[in-house]
Amino acid sequence: MEKNYSIDLQKLFLEILLTDAQSFVRIQNIYNSENFDRSLRSAAKFIAEHSSKHNVLPTIDQVRAVSGVELRAVELDDNNLNWFLEEFESFTRKHELERAILKSADLIEKGEFDPVEKLIKNAVQISLTKDLGTDYWADPTERLNRYFNSGGQVSTGWPQLDKIMYGGFSRGELNIFAGGSGSGKSLVMMNIALNWLYQGLHGVYVTLELSEELCGLRTDAMLNDISTKEIRKSIDDTALKIRMASKRAGSYRIKYLPAQSNINDIRSFLKEYQIQTGNRVDFVMIDYLDLLMPVSAKVSPNDLFVKDKYVSEELRNLSKELGVLMITASQLNRSAVEEVEFDHSHISGGISKINTADNVFGIFTSRAMRERGKYQIQCMKSRSSTGVGQKIDLDYNMETMRISDPGIPDSENKFNTTSSIMDKIRGNTDTEKPSAAPIIKSVNADSNKLKQMLAGLKQSRA
Repeated sequence: MEKNYSIDLQKLFLEILLTDAQSFVRIQNIYNSENFDRSLRSAAKFIAEHSSKHNVLPTIDQVRAVSGVELRAVELDDNNLNWFLEEFESFTRKHELERAILKSADLIEKGEFDPVEKLIKNAVQISLTKDLGTDYWADPTERLNRYFNSGGQVSTGWPQLDKIMYGGFSRGELNIFAGGSGSGKSLVMMNIALNWLYQGLHGVYVTLELSEELCGLRTDAMLNDISTKEIRKSIDDTALKIRMASKRAGSYRIKYLPAQSNINDIRSFLKEYQIQTGNRVDFVMIDYLDLLMPVSAKVSPNDLFVKDKYVSEELRNLSKELGVLMITASQLNRSAVEEVEFDHSHISGGISKINTADNVFGIFTSRAMRERGKYQIQCMKSRSSTGVGQKIDLDYNMETMRISDPGIPDSENKFNTTSSIMDKIRGNTDTEKPSAAPIIKSVNADSNKLKQMLAGLKQSRA
């Protein structure tokens, strides 16, 4: 049954607020004079304006003199205050939702559908602040376990990057890799995705530029340590290796969305994916931020600063909402072409996205560096570490497009069992050949030592 908030009840709300200043402070974040009946709206508006300007509530006499509304002081106890807080929250939510529905109808008539969800969602979520946060001293063990059990820092698969990030990336944060055109932004994201799959995490790669097939082919090359040209020659072997690797890896979905898509498109896809497959999502790769449009505001695609500000905020909110690891990419502008060190001025569209992101990295590479098998990652911003300004050098294989940490053996960077099993299936004994060289070297070394000892004995006898 719908609750009727009569004029007398609304008048009582205002009287309680004027009687108990603490009550007004507690409901100030949801207070809106437009929610009150027209006969009371002038009084409600004056209360808000006076308290904002003078930092104190007006008296009952002041309200009567300005608005003509007669109010009186009321007696209150704790039970009455609790009743008031619950009722005022419900009253506000009801009227805000009604207003949102009316606005939505106008937007739908104009064909503007994206802001509708945000309007309704904001109205439904209106509530008083009742969560007092974490009592730091109360239970350190429970607090620490809650953090680490919720994911904590997740290794990127590159120990050098983990070191400057104090362990890796965290869920609910927005991480951006920025690079010039052709610098390999997509490759960096695909490599980290593969590292996380090896850790058993489950993820989604959303591409707004490359096709699903090309993204899959690149990942095939990285996983199998062969070039895309070689894959064409051995499709059956490649497919078998991929199926075998999938037994040990997390689930992975590649989804193409057209450029100019928005966060709601991504959110809807992720929900549909989880419903249809039953798979959880640990990480989301968005390739890439600059190609998205915001939901919360209608912005020209040419206004990059404002557009990227809203998009980055919405991406970060989505990451927080879903509790996932979130990585995206962004373009560096033309001024970064000749630079060897990047700063905030080199980000395309301005600093708005950097202000929102938790961690931002610059990708420094060139054709010559890639031919030498090198990539460099520069930390441009970090909220969770002191890594700003630090650089890490990574190895790059031009044939397989695999980016790896030079401090990690190859066997730890891939499912090395797949190749060895395939070699056995095909009866290939080449895998035993490398062990022959160390044995021969050892025999030669022992022989040389023996010759030296015999020569020494001959000299001593002479």
